Amino acid sequence: MKQKLKLQALIEISLFSALALIFDLLMPYRMPQGGSITLVMLPIFVMAYRHGLKGGLATGALVGTLQLLFGAYIFTPVQFLVDYTFAYGLVGMAGVFAGQVKRAAHDGAKKTLVVYLILGALLGSLLRYAAHVLSGIVFFAQYAEGPVVAYSLGYNMTYMLPSFLIATIVLVLLFTTAPRFATLATRDVR
Repeated sequence: MKQKLKLQALIEISLFSALALIFDLLMPYRMPQGGSITLVMLPIFVMAYRHGLKGGLATGALVGTLQLLFGAYIFTPVQFLVDYTFAYGLVGMAGVFAGQVKRAAHDGAKKTLVVYLILGALLGSLLRYAAHVLSGIVFFAQYAEGPVVAYSLGYNMTYMLPSFLIATIVLVLLFTTAPRFATLATRDVR
C-alpha cells in the first residue's frame, strides 16, 4: 500500500506541476522587469496540503525548474536557482500546515480549515517574495530606481500580493467546497 501512495504522490506532483506551468503561461499581466500575476502557486499549495512538506517542496522546485523551458529570465545560474527553483520550492513550505488542514477538512471545521489554508499560503508566498527580493537586490540592482532594497521590496510586492490574494481565494473556495482535496485517495484501484 505504501508503494501505491508513493507512486500516486509522484504522479500528482507531475500533474500539478504541469497545471502550475499552464497557469503561469495564462498570465493576465506580466511585469516589465519580470514577475507576473498568476495562479502558479495554487497547484503547489494543493500539493503541499495533500502530501505535506516533501510534496509541496518537490512540486514547487519542479515548477520553478521547468520554467526554464518557458521563457525564464536567466542572467546567471545562481540567479536562476534563487528566482525559480528555490523561490517556487519555498511556496511548498505551506506543507507545514498539512496536518492541520487535513484534520480540519476531515472534522468539517471550516473556520479552522480556512485559517490554516491562509496561514500556509501566507507562509509560502512570503518565502517566495523574500527570495525574489533577495534576487532583486543581488542580481538586478542596476535597474533600481532609488534605494535598491526599497525598490526590490516594492517592485516584487506589486505582483506577489495580487498573486497571493488570488491563489488564496481560489484555494479557500476549493477546499471549503470540496474538503476531500485535502485527503489522499487510498482506495485500491484495479
